[in-house]
Amino acid sequence: MSQGGENTEPVPKPSHLQSVQSTPAQASPSVSAFPSGVDVEVKPKPGKRRTFTAAEKLRIVREAAACTERGAIAALLRREGIYSSALFGWRKQLQLHGTEALGSRKAGRKPKFDAKDKRIAELEKHAARLEGKLSLAEKLLDLQKKVSAILGIDLSNDGER
Repeated sequence: MSQGGENTEPVPKPSHLQSVQSTPAQASPSVSAFPSGVDVEVKPKPGKRRTFTAAEKLRIVREAAACTERGAIAALLRREGIYSSALFGWRKQLQLHGTEALGSRKAGRKPKFDAKDKRIAELEKHAARLEGKLSLAEKLLDLQKKVSAILGIDLSNDGER
């Protein structure tokens, strides 16, 4: 129990406060205030990958550029829930390629073939199939000529009867 007959609740450890939801009546939606006066930031739930639009990335990069006080960028990163490496990458993309580079790209490796290359491969496969059929037809014609020569059948007069 406590001294003096006061009924005080134990202060929870910071490791248990990571998933505490804040109430809408508070000034900042990402900070929870407890009766003990401890402020705890709410972290996003793990498991789902976040995506940012080009406008959001540009806003965050500009906010970071406007930060002049010590620790302001770290506070911005915590508030937005991003790593410094993401901010660094966005800054680099913006510097090298402009605002178009901040747009979303398809995730994963680039495909080996684009639509044109796929179409070419498809047509080459079709051409190889047709060449095989042509070769077979030519062999069958040669076989018919040999059979007609063996049996003594004249193939030149067939169409005139």
